[in-house]
Amino acid sequence: MTAAATWAIIPVKALGLAKQRLAPVLPPPARRELVLAMLQTVLAAVGAVGGIARTLVVTPDQSVAALAAGKAVGVVRERQARGLNAAVRLGLASASAGGAARALVLPADVPLVTAAELTTLLGNGADAGARATLVPARDEEGTNAMLLAPPTALAPMFGPGSYRRHLAQAQARRLDVEVLKLPGLASDIDHPGDLARLLVPAPQLRHFQFLAQHVMKAAAEGVAG
Repeated sequence: MTAAATWAIIPVKALGLAKQRLAPVLPPPARRELVLAMLQTVLAAVGAVGGIARTLVVTPDQSVAALAAGKAVGVVRERQARGLNAAVRLGLASASAGGAARALVLPADVPLVTAAELTTLLGNGADAGARATLVPARDEEGTNAMLLAPPTALAPMFGPGSYRRHLAQAQARRLDVEVLKLPGLASDIDHPGDLARLLVPAPQLRHFQFLAQHVMKAAAEGVAG
């Protein structure tokens, strides 16, 4: 492990609790399949990028852990689900204890992220000191990625309004902070209307075509997006 190592931290909820806002369109089995497909796509993007020494999936879920292990990805198992921020703290602590110089916090529900975007993000401030790079969601409410140097540079404050909270915290700590707007990474899948973006015939989205039947049924029934 080199002194400049960057670790990727990907927190994933228990499948039974994930993506409940999609319940009007997707039944529980389809939501579970969606989460696993998104995780698989995000791991593929991370794996296509140089400069990431290790990837950790933090989860209390056995199926999620099995998928990650099958991709030769490290797994940090939570004994119980304690929320997103607790999972991120656990991952960051593991990265720090493992000697990581930087940590990339990346959600599992950004399947439109590209390797090129991650390369841009990782290259930002690679030779600098203590800093934070933030990628806001499209609505600039949530935080869809953070690159922290060192991994303890910020305390995770995910949830509604997290982008502004993370930005304010970075400024309060007098970190060198930068904001990057990356369209694929900014596009998380949270609401029924977001599902249509996964139905385009792009090779990296082949795992999501099962959603078409649910989206079409919801449209026929007049379910709002």
